Amino acid sequence: MIISRTPFRISFFGGGTDYPAYYKEHGGEVLSSTIDKYCHIFVRPLPPYFDYHYRIRYTKMEYAKTLDDIEHPSVRECLRLMDLGHGVELLHSGDIPAMSGTGSSSAFTAGLLRALHHMKGQEIDKYELAEMAIHVEQDLIGEYVGSQDQVAAAYGGLNHIEFGGSDGIDINPLALQTHKLNELQDCLHFCFTGVSRESFRIAKSIIDNTRDRLTELKTMKEMVQEALSILKGPVENYDDFGRLLNESWQMKKTLSNKISSDHFDDIYDKALDCGALGGKLCGAGGGGFFLFYIPKENRERFDRDFCECFPVPIKLNTKGSHVISLG
Repeated sequence: MIISRTPFRISFFGGGTDYPAYYKEHGGEVLSSTIDKYCHIFVRPLPPYFDYHYRIRYTKMEYAKTLDDIEHPSVRECLRLMDLGHGVELLHSGDIPAMSGTGSSSAFTAGLLRALHHMKGQEIDKYELAEMAIHVEQDLIGEYVGSQDQVAAAYGGLNHIEFGGSDGIDINPLALQTHKLNELQDCLHFCFTGVSRESFRIAKSIIDNTRDRLTELKTMKEMVQEALSILKGPVENYDDFGRLLNESWQMKKTLSNKISSDHFDDIYDKALDCGALGGKLCGAGGGGFFLFYIPKENRERFDRDFCECFPVPIKLNTKGSHVISLG
């Protein structure tokens, strides 16, 4: 039994500029971090005496005789790409709900590829894993996804990621001093709206609107550099990070009318009334998790008065997809 552990992520700034439709022409960049919530993939060879070759358990249970019979697109294409030559049993377990804006599909793909490489006795570095996961999702499956989630899953940590340069993708880890990292973590509030959604419809609308939103995307990309400057500066100015989140969220909502709704806008406004300086729906939006920035002096009031979403404690994680058990 091989078990891989792959972190989910939160994206702070630059989301939308990591779609190839944008960054291949204009360049893109994001600031994101993985968190201490994980996707676990369990795989082992399936003995040959069953009347099927693939036993796959996630939210559904699949028994498939051929790769073409597998319904789960990432499982099907990863297994096809890796060409194991034998049957496989696979089980998925996630710490937080899928379809919630935390890069869960890319964490699944990266984690599965990591486990399958171990099954074949092959090494794969972080960059290769990220590129292979991007290839599976964008090229083989044809999903409407960007390129930041796969990189976050493979590398882990707090990263400034640039897209579209001479190197294709450039990953720049942000090594904050411990007191700065603690300050940032203490001011973040992560909470679930109770609404899971399929992000591809939202992502498709963002991609379709790209040509009409170049000014907004350029501004959102520039906010990444502003955020980096804040985090590298004194912690006394970290509240500017929260205010910048608010500016970015207001601009992101203009990319598509599917990103938010009156219901989510009301939740966001209530959070601001309770002391948050800014925030966003994670990922493409449309549901899932909210991330808010709350100054320490407002935390008690926020925790007392904000009851619209289910709080989920998180810490920023530093380790990307890896194998935790070889049985």
